Amino acid sequence: MPPVRVGTAGWTIPRSQTDKLPGLSGHLDRYSRALSCTEINSTFYRPSRHSTWLRWAASVPEDFRFSVKAPKTISHEAALELTSITSAALDSFLDQVRLLGSRLGPILFQLPPSQAFNRERTHSFFSYLRTKVDSAIVIEPRHASWFSADAESLMTDLRLSRVAADPARVPEASVPGGLQDLLYYRLHGSPRMYYSEYTPDWLAALAAQLRSRPEGTQAWVIFDNTASGAALGNALELAGMLPHADKSR
Repeated sequence: MPPVRVGTAGWTIPRSQTDKLPGLSGHLDRYSRALSCTEINSTFYRPSRHSTWLRWAASVPEDFRFSVKAPKTISHEAALELTSITSAALDSFLDQVRLLGSRLGPILFQLPPSQAFNRERTHSFFSYLRTKVDSAIVIEPRHASWFSADAESLMTDLRLSRVAADPARVPEASVPGGLQDLLYYRLHGSPRMYYSEYTPDWLAALAAQLRSRPEGTQAWVIFDNTASGAALGNALELAGMLPHADKSR
């Protein structure tokens, strides 16, 4: 079975948790020795310098992976409408993420809650993207129309994995959808998004679910409850419950 990758959105080590990842090196170096992945969210707002991407790639072990969140200019402002402007923005973004080399993991597209499912637009955009990149593609839709049988079928055809989100806006959003080769969990904190800490019992239930996943299925778990500093502790605790996920053992 491929190992479960567990990490957080970003790799900041809160002051209250420095004892969990001690050392004198930078945050990313210390973080990547304990956890196997991270999600880069800064790309949603702005591009980074090429030297920054290369530094990130050089700062982590060979088996570490980054998932990268696509820019909001594409997912939100253009709403996946494929135009010459969108195409140029996508090419620029992909030129950046390729600098991670073998350490590049999935590319994440988070959609706004107001964006309804549009079959033609979705097919056009992601079919075009598939001609550009071979990486896993993960989508986090938040409008109820994305959880229909039609949307599910199209995501599978396009080789898109749909995020399992917590809290879930509709019941179907709590479980992974689309292509089942990759199960991708984004845990934002519940009941208070970005703040609430997950309990040991909740994490144990998730660990049991991950251990029982189908043979050969990859899984990523990203904790996004970073505002309170809870994400790192939750990630380390979950990783310790899973075989091969806790890199400190």
